[in-house]
Amino acid sequence: MNNGYILETKQLTKKYKKSTVLNSVSIHVRKNTVYGLLGPNGAGKSTTLKIIAGLLKQTSGEVIFNGNKWTRNDLIHIGSLIENAPLYGNLSAEENLEVIRTILGLSKERIQEVLQIVGLTNTGNKKVMNFSMGMKQRLGIALALLNRPNLLILDEPTNGLDPIGIQELREMIASFPKQGVTVLLSSHLLSEVEHLADDIGIISNGVLGYEGKYRSEDNLEALFTEIIRTQAVSS
Repeated sequence: MNNGYILETKQLTKKYKKSTVLNSVSIHVRKNTVYGLLGPNGAGKSTTLKIIAGLLKQTSGEVIFNGNKWTRNDLIHIGSLIENAPLYGNLSAEENLEVIRTILGLSKERIQEVLQIVGLTNTGNKKVMNFSMGMKQRLGIALALLNRPNLLILDEPTNGLDPIGIQELREMIASFPKQGVTVLLSSHLLSEVEHLADDIGIISNGVLGYEGKYRSEDNLEALFTEIIRTQAVSS
């Protein structure tokens, strides 16, 4: 029984020696929505996403994916862009995708499908080293979409983008739930989450201080500030 959640974390905790980076974090991500995980830099957002994406192992707690305890086999259904996309600068967009397509054993048609989704069909033989930051970010998302994931994890996806690139990326991300792709994204930018998220979680000092549906009439800045200050006092 998954109660409509594609993903849950239960008491997720990560410790490094005496330092607790995540402290009993429990989030609930509904299918076919955009979930925004908000928090200042160093709050524990990337650590949470890396555990879900299989890049880190938690100290305790568990991840539930599609109603069952997460295993590495679930990575077939999860796409992620965390930190910088693993791109080969001397290759074209299509050639970069071909490398991963071959590893995953997917059909060649899938390359054109994902290039269409991210708006990079007209880049031809242009080398990725000559792409703008926004184009590189979109290609990174194309790589994450190759395996037709049910869940797409994006860590600070608009970092370093200009206003046009941010707007283009927002529109793309907003379209994914209609295509059956749930999005879990992290950000320290309130405006990014305000424009995209159906649900939000606010994390600070490794503690999830708030989780709930986001409504446009909510004062997100006031809520965010209150949660951050409360966690700062209690830590």
